[in-house]
Amino acid sequence: MTSDEIAEPSPTDHESWGLAEGDPIVPGLLALGPLGGGHDFEVVLGWDEHRHSLVVVKLVRPHLVNDDHVLGALARESGLVHHLSHPVIVRGFGSAPDGPRPHLVLEHLEGPTVSATVRRTGPLALHQLVPLAYQLASALQYLANERVAHLDVKPGNVILGAPPRLVDLSIARSLDDAASIRRPLGTDRYMAPEQCVPEGAPIGTAADVWGLGATLYEAASGRPPFPRPEGFDPHLAEERFPQLLG
Repeated sequence: MTSDEIAEPSPTDHESWGLAEGDPIVPGLLALGPLGGGHDFEVVLGWDEHRHSLVVVKLVRPHLVNDDHVLGALARESGLVHHLSHPVIVRGFGSAPDGPRPHLVLEHLEGPTVSATVRRTGPLALHQLVPLAYQLASALQYLANERVAHLDVKPGNVILGAPPRLVDLSIARSLDDAASIRRPLGTDRYMAPEQCVPEGAPIGTAADVWGLGATLYEAASGRPPFPRPEGFDPHLAEERFPQLLG
């Protein structure tokens, strides 16, 4: 993962480990600085003394270290990261879901995300788009072959590089588990219709193909394919998810 754009800044009302630069996360793994986070996890830049390299560390927040749901989510993501092996998918370097600071260690990737690049410099050129499409498609075909759905393919989860990298397996599921989802899951503006209304068609690898199309559309045009109206009502599915009408 990259420090250019990991996640939204951590809300101030969420407990943090308060790690300062140089503090040990666990022996041999030092904190260098915060990168972001959300309700259940905080993400920090770290230094792996064994590998002598930068890494990204995803930690369960301190008040949730005994929460079975959060620990299960970390264990599921850890299992997927360590099982999968593809040059366009982020690699994992270890995890400790049962330790005093439950965490997952991911590779640190240099380079901006597609979303950051489009914001800064506008749409990607054709010579960037064509290899990007091919390489992301190869990663999604690999996931399908492994019977895994990423479920959050979007410009913010694609890091430009040689090759580009697909990151963030936090909501990825096996196809059997994905088919049993019964609530909206993903990032609203890039979700396939079946992710928006899960009681319709079962969720599977087709959702990732939708996410790829939405990602490439934004990369080529500089805008999301299904913009929401200003002041939309999040309780109205057709306003929260304009892709249901398109």
